[in-house]
Amino acid sequence: MKITKILSAFCVVAGVATSFLTVSVNADEAKYTPNPAVMSEEFYKLWNDDVQKEIDARIEKYRKADAEVTLENVKPGTDVKVEQISHEFIFGAHIFNFRQLGSAECNQRYEDLYGTLFNSATVAFYWQRFEWVKGQPRFKTTEIDTAEYWNKSENPKSEFHWRRPSSDQCVEFCESKGIRIHGHPMVWGNRGWQHPKWMWDVVATPEDKKFLDIPRAELYKKTTDEIYAGAKNYCDVYETTMFERVKQLAEHYGDRIDSWDVVNESSVDFHGNVETGEKMMKSAYGPMPGDYPLKSFRVAQKYLPESVLLNINDYANNQNYVNQTKALMAAGCKIDIIGSQMHLFNPQQTLNVALGKNEAGMTPQGIWDRMELLSQVNLPIHLSEITITAPNDDAVGRDIQAIVARNFYRMWFSIPNMMGITWWNVVDDCGAPGEPLTSGLFTRDMQPKPSFYALDQLINHEWKTNFTQKAENATVDLKFRGFKGKYRITWTDADGSVKTMETVVH
Repeated sequence: MKITKILSAFCVVAGVATSFLTVSVNADEAKYTPNPAVMSEEFYKLWNDDVQKEIDARIEKYRKADAEVTLENVKPGTDVKVEQISHEFIFGAHIFNFRQLGSAECNQRYEDLYGTLFNSATVAFYWQRFEWVKGQPRFKTTEIDTAEYWNKSENPKSEFHWRRPSSDQCVEFCESKGIRIHGHPMVWGNRGWQHPKWMWDVVATPEDKKFLDIPRAELYKKTTDEIYAGAKNYCDVYETTMFERVKQLAEHYGDRIDSWDVVNESSVDFHGNVETGEKMMKSAYGPMPGDYPLKSFRVAQKYLPESVLLNINDYANNQNYVNQTKALMAAGCKIDIIGSQMHLFNPQQTLNVALGKNEAGMTPQGIWDRMELLSQVNLPIHLSEITITAPNDDAVGRDIQAIVARNFYRMWFSIPNMMGITWWNVVDDCGAPGEPLTSGLFTRDMQPKPSFYALDQLINHEWKTNFTQKAENATVDLKFRGFKGKYRITWTDADGSVKTMETVVH
């Protein structure tokens, strides 16, 4: 059902959370205000004034800090300018379409987002496409990773490395712009995205294949010892190669990558014990090395510098995930951040949010409860992958996407343990197969959508502290409460020279 066919059921609720600030990239660009009438009365009942005030109070409490700076030898009567130049909080996106968008203009607009809207980039290290050929990891950029190659590609989605740019060029680009870098993922059991095809085609012997190539339900009737004995070569090489890859990534980048998703979506394989001693695991994904989440963290923390943050990441925001994380930490794993995912892949899901339905717990209370659950581990929370799909590719659908994004970001930003939010597919029609075509902040030709303006207004305007104070005397005491991050202070000294300094509010 197209959303335009049900608008007659929607209404504007006067005086109830319907004021949306005009947003813009900068002063000379067109301003845009989402139409609040696209949301239902039930939506505004959930996201009402009391909820908004509570969110504002938490933002004030958890995302700001008091600062005091004393300046000497200031020329009286001149202005002291205080500008926030960066956030402590992570506002990220993946960078999977780096130089792949088909034209110099689109690629440049994409790159310009990093360092303006986004201060963090997630770089792809999915094993299957990263090491397409056994023993040939795709660190370095070759001809097939250049913009020239992609600009000539008639069907980019058919290329094996679509959304999988070589990693060195992404890391070097982020370093050049001072962008925080997050690697994703080191270890994941998924056969479709992570498991290298050559692991089966090249590594598995005919005997391995004969033993393993039966329905999983039949295979898993055997004990883990029986499965290991029946495919010992495959199990041994898989384990050795998987952990050698972790070591290789760690040694190649050292401290150049700020954080890693060491293990991705592994709670499905947690059944109360992270250290069984078994030689292989009956994973939900298929046969995996025994105790692979535990071993992955042990290898990562052995070879990565202490300064690099190690994340666990999952879509399962449930007690089992919490228990797994606690158990891994109790077993000595260095886990610095717990990752959480939220994907509204189906356009109907976002429409349900607009209708005020409790879609996947995406109500103010539902979001709070989910983050409270994850907070049991007492770690910072990285909302590592989010998708908010426009219900329809028209003005109404795009406005709904923008209003939902604004409310969700405000709610997430107010969570005490939250350290960052990472938008997944920045550009429409650039997701993985099966993902929606309208979940980007930009159209496929890199034109900004209302959702971009909504986030820009929050990140670069509402959530930045900037002010000017008149110097009444030669000594100026600056006392203010500002959003946490780095600040530049500019003033004129008694000799008429312009001075600047930087300080951090945290």
